[in-house]
Amino acid sequence: MSEQIELKSILDDAGGYAIEAYRFLSDGLAHTVSQIHGEDAINTASGDPDDDSLHVSGQELCLGLRDYAINRYGLLARTVLRRWNINTTDDFGKIVFALVDAGLMRKTDRDHFEDFQGVFDFDEEFIEPKHTPIEPDHADTSTAN
Repeated sequence: MSEQIELKSILDDAGGYAIEAYRFLSDGLAHTVSQIHGEDAINTASGDPDDDSLHVSGQELCLGLRDYAINRYGLLARTVLRRWNINTTDDFGKIVFALVDAGLMRKTDRDHFEDFQGVFDFDEEFIEPKHTPIEPDHADTSTAN
């Protein structure tokens, strides 16, 4: 329970992100690594904390998170991310670097927050379902005599 409170505090300090944002990012990172390096690479990774063979860049992670969100949430992807206070790719970077600062993720010397800035536009990539207003019934309501 204490670990969850610490994680909540980290996400709050990073920008008020929901705890679900961490789970999404963690699962989305695994998805991205698998897409870029292949499932076999993950299974044969050395497990050495200094092994960067499965590294993904900030831009690659943003694109992988986009694809993961669409695959997982479909047309509701934008709505779900917004609920967690994730509105731009910059938010992905803020979460990642907050986790790096807390020792929960690693980065290389080549990784910078700027790698996450403006990678794509959420409103263009995540097409929300159109909410069609319910039309009133146009049946004739006049009284017949």
